[in-house]
Amino acid sequence: MSAPFPLIDLRHLGDARQRGRAIGQATRERIARSLSTYAHLFALAGVSWAQACERARRYRDVIGALDASLVEEIEGLAEGCGQAREALLALNCRSEILPPNYFSGQTLASAGALAANRAAGVAGWAGANGLPEDLSECTAISVAARASANGHAWMAQNWDWIGRQRGALVILRLPGAQGGDVRTLTEAGMLAKIGLNDAGFALGLNILRSPRDGAQPGVPVHVLLRHLLDRCASLADLRERLARLAASLGFAAASNVPCADAAGHAASFEVAPAGWAELAPDAEGVALHTNHFLCESLLAEQSPMANFLSSGPRLATARGHQGRGPWDRERLAALLRDESDGYLSICRAGDPALPPEARVESVAGVIIDATARRWWIAPDLPSRAEFAPVD
Repeated sequence: MSAPFPLIDLRHLGDARQRGRAIGQATRERIARSLSTYAHLFALAGVSWAQACERARRYRDVIGALDASLVEEIEGLAEGCGQAREALLALNCRSEILPPNYFSGQTLASAGALAANRAAGVAGWAGANGLPEDLSECTAISVAARASANGHAWMAQNWDWIGRQRGALVILRLPGAQGGDVRTLTEAGMLAKIGLNDAGFALGLNILRSPRDGAQPGVPVHVLLRHLLDRCASLADLRERLARLAASLGFAAASNVPCADAAGHAASFEVAPAGWAELAPDAEGVALHTNHFLCESLLAEQSPMANFLSSGPRLATARGHQGRGPWDRERLAALLRDESDGYLSICRAGDPALPPEARVESVAGVIIDATARRWWIAPDLPSRAEFAPVD
């Protein structure tokens, strides 16, 4: 079956810069869309595009220390799409550039940043002059083998984000750093996001916010995701790598990484500048996560969240799906299609009261059978799109 988003197969290119150039050339228009989305989003959060690019530069060295080939790939992306390398760095450091109070509901100083972008000729969104009210995003589930109908481990999530970014999504198939290949659904210009490798290691992403986000260089979230897909074959590998990184380079911003592996293990891993922690499956064998810290050791890292954000209610709704028997692909799809909470549901339709360009919605749904090394993607709200298998 054809892929639900453009699929770029680079398994034949082992040279990182060449690979980046090829991706940049193939996804030039989608990268341009990502750049306009984030330039405007950063400005709405009080950060001009020039400031965002300047902030991104300080992460180049830490990315190089993690894996020099990833710097080469980012710079190849810039060459391939005809953009400045700092612009592609800014895309890959988006979580670090967004301010720590991004979820707070506070009014951010956007007027000056928007004016600076206009003066510099930086494209933005038409008709969007304020941040959407509920910018929390994504509901994820990790299912251990003992909780599934077929004895496999699963990872599934809705990817909730600014609806216009659906037009920037791509699927990359890349050579892994240790053999095999890596498949990832990501925004054009970014190294990785949700993915699966040939070893049967699967991961996703829920954004979190810590007051320390972006305060000092560390491994950027989206670079970390690619590194983990490149280097990990299991949750045991992941734990070892997170411990090593926490003791050396550190993490630049907070996020949750839901995972599953071919051996049947599943869990969620919260990372933050203060460290990392593991949310183990509950008694049923399931780990559910939305957009606030759940691990006791990191609760103090939570940035203030506005009382209208949906992270708590979505988590409660997701927990309501438990206890209905073993999990399988159909049950996971039913969870991701839940629209019981209106515009703030697990399956989120954009609020029609907001400008179309600024609506947060489920841009895609993903279900991964880590044990079988198979995945399915719904290229729209899961309630109105089928989950298509992707090779």
